[in-house]
Amino acid sequence: MIFFITAKSEVIERNADPEVNLLFYLRKVIRLTGTKYGCGGGGCGACTVMVSRYDPVSKKISHFSIAACLVPICSLHGAAVTTVEGIGSTKTRIHPVQERIAKGHGTQCGFCTPGMVMSIYALLRDHPEPSTEQLMETLGGNLCRCTGYRPIVESMKSLSPSSSCCRMNGNGKCCLDEEENEPAKKTSIYPKLYEKEEFQPLDPTQELIFPPELMVCSPPALLDGARERMNSPTISSSPPASPPIFAPLGDFALCGPPESRTHFFFKFIFACGQAPSCL
Repeated sequence: MIFFITAKSEVIERNADPEVNLLFYLRKVIRLTGTKYGCGGGGCGACTVMVSRYDPVSKKISHFSIAACLVPICSLHGAAVTTVEGIGSTKTRIHPVQERIAKGHGTQCGFCTPGMVMSIYALLRDHPEPSTEQLMETLGGNLCRCTGYRPIVESMKSLSPSSSCCRMNGNGKCCLDEEENEPAKKTSIYPKLYEKEEFQPLDPTQELIFPPELMVCSPPALLDGARERMNSPTISSSPPASPPIFAPLGDFALCGPPESRTHFFFKFIFACGQAPSCL
């Protein structure tokens, strides 16, 4: 199987274990530890990374955020994985999302921060000018136990061209218009956490490109593990006349909660990431 991890370029696994999940692979095999192990069950968002795929039918590249603890590595055949190490660092240049969450006081212990950053980054790749609602929905899968969500949300709202002004009680009045918030009173019930002008602008033309090698439809990957076999079918540029139907072989299939490895009780596993007609 072949896929790309941005910080480590091309990855070729000839004997990949279908039971190993992406989080375990990133941290223990590739040694990219920016992606954090939190709950291990897809509930906290600390292990969020971005996965990109090319659709030969629509000829478009799609970017989406995933919980690495839930994704078997074998399902990534033909995909590009972007981790927090790949989008920017203090050694090169931090990404505008990283800059905003840092300068906007959106981090304390920092454990959840890589997942927050990658969730927003994946959104921006498809929506460079997101609405406030899109930003809020995107952060809905990321939990923080120490900072409180206001500085995180407010710093991310600076990426939205729409107004981030709050409204009181749904009556259309802004808290900044209230008498107690006048500058002469030297008080503020809604103080600024940052100055938007100090942030570097988001430039979509400077983002990582999708690896051209993955735009060529590769053959399906059939991988055998100690207990399972995984098949990652692909599609050609011509859509099939009817969606293919796959039936699992053997006993009833059940997926248990992942820990360091994704626990499968499949005898035969299909990964349909490259075949939208299967979904």
